Amino acid sequence: MEGFLERFLRFPLEQIPLIAVVLLIAFTVHEFAHAFTAYKMGDTTAKDQGRLTLNPIQHLDPIGTLLIFIFGFGWARPVPVNRRNFRNPRLGGILVSLMGPISNFILAIIGTGIFYVLVATGVEGSLHPLVIQFLKLFVYFNVLLFVFNLIPLPPLDGYRIVEDLVSPSVRVKMTQYEQYGTLIFLILVITPLGKYTIYPIIYNGVPFIMQSIQRFFSIFF
Repeated sequence: MEGFLERFLRFPLEQIPLIAVVLLIAFTVHEFAHAFTAYKMGDTTAKDQGRLTLNPIQHLDPIGTLLIFIFGFGWARPVPVNRRNFRNPRLGGILVSLMGPISNFILAIIGTGIFYVLVATGVEGSLHPLVIQFLKLFVYFNVLLFVFNLIPLPPLDGYRIVEDLVSPSVRVKMTQYEQYGTLIFLILVITPLGKYTIYPIIYNGVPFIMQSIQRFFSIFF
């Protein structure tokens, strides 16, 4: 049974519980960051629907979570946002979309910082290997979500940022074809076409960001 399951999983079976906890934290903080930023910019929609919370049950998407175990990345439930309530709709839209990925980047920095402190203080050697493995997965998946969500394809945050950067007339046209963009995105994710489009961004972007964070901490440790 174990061998059968591993045929369909992107990661080793023994890592699944650790990854599940990491995703619980990463997805929850990501969506909370969207909701909190929207609230601060004047839109209470997410708060009114119970999404301004760190309760993971309110944020997890079953399909998006399952896909990350199979393909290596996925998504949570999108936070509802009414940009018309923003004091500055364009700026508000950009900040709300951007703060989700930024929150994962901050978590990755925190995770890396904790790892370097543990190593520098000599505590790392006395800890259970699962703790170190958890920290490494924590950093990896948060960097992955940071890079992945900035890809400018619907329904990702990168696409929403582009939507608010372009002119209103272009935004209207983008909205008209958005459903096709979402379909294209799903095709790229689940077919070999991803090897020539999305995957190179992931495979090159994630190591680059992780190494950059590590180089930063190596200055102090």
